[in-house]
Amino acid sequence: MMDASQPLSEPRSSPRAIDGDVHVCPLRRVPEILMQTGARHLVTLINQQTMLETPPGIFADLHLKIAVNDITVPEAGLVHPCEAHIAELVRFAGIWNREGPLVIHCLAGISRSTAAAFITACVLNPGTSEQLIARRLRQASPTATPNRLLVQLADECLGRQGRMLAAVEEIGRGEMAAEARPFVLSTRFE
Repeated sequence: MMDASQPLSEPRSSPRAIDGDVHVCPLRRVPEILMQTGARHLVTLINQQTMLETPPGIFADLHLKIAVNDITVPEAGLVHPCEAHIAELVRFAGIWNREGPLVIHCLAGISRSTAAAFITACVLNPGTSEQLIARRLRQASPTATPNRLLVQLADECLGRQGRMLAAVEEIGRGEMAAEARPFVLSTRFE
């Protein structure tokens, strides 16, 4: 298996952009993934000091910026995930409504962004098993390690009675990597 921290070999064919697909990537790959997919919706989950300016081609109201650190318990000087962050993400998932692809990123593409992708898929599929969604996430990315606090807060917000958190715990921690390879998670489950 290829080391997730290594860049992809070039040339590489562009990922097929399909309505309802979530493209997850690290910060440094955002311009490339936006160009390849033609996505017009973007979610950034990163600390305030590293916050990405809205890229050209993305309207400001279609770029959700969540300034949060990748932590699961409060720490002095850092911003931990809270209910307000989840409310913003749930609202944004509804605005997106699977029209075109969506790009979600954090710094490394491993924790905050994979949690947001999982949460988005759960929001858009209220009748789908959380376990199925989590397993598809694991199939899409061997390094995915969704931020536990983001998932727990979303579970409470969506009334999933602990099933989202249990599903993420079932897939376990992903492979260790400094940075994830970009991946695609479909939000359509049939």
